[in-house]
Amino acid sequence: MKILLTGRTGQVGSELQAILHPAVATDHATLDLGSADAIRQAVRAAKPDVIINAAAYTAVDKAEGEPELAMRINGAAPGVLGEEAKQAGALLVHYSTDYVFDGTKRSPYLETDPPKPLSVYGRTKLEGE
Repeated sequence: MKILLTGRTGQVGSELQAILHPAVATDHATLDLGSADAIRQAVRAAKPDVIINAAAYTAVDKAEGEPELAMRINGAAPGVLGEEAKQAGALLVHYSTDYVFDGTKRSPYLETDPPKPLSVYGRTKLEGE
């Protein structure tokens, strides 16, 4: 199975890289997730069976001042990855965050709970879903 992993130097990506030994692993220096064309080229070159998107604009406070960049990386890039995965017949694994919720629920959130993000980061991650 050929795996394309984005976000190889992040918290989740570095652990996945160590365990899965993906055929292709990218980080922000090798794949600009703010560029749809760069994403398309990377996926088409890799010809993966599985795409694991462990990359994200994770600077929660900084995202408030850079909403467009956060939206390109967290909101738009997963959509492009999804389109490319579909065309390649590949599976896409994408990670969410608790920031898509407002944090007021006293029990664990479920996938069926309505989202209510309170920050740019949360809104952009929700858009990516």
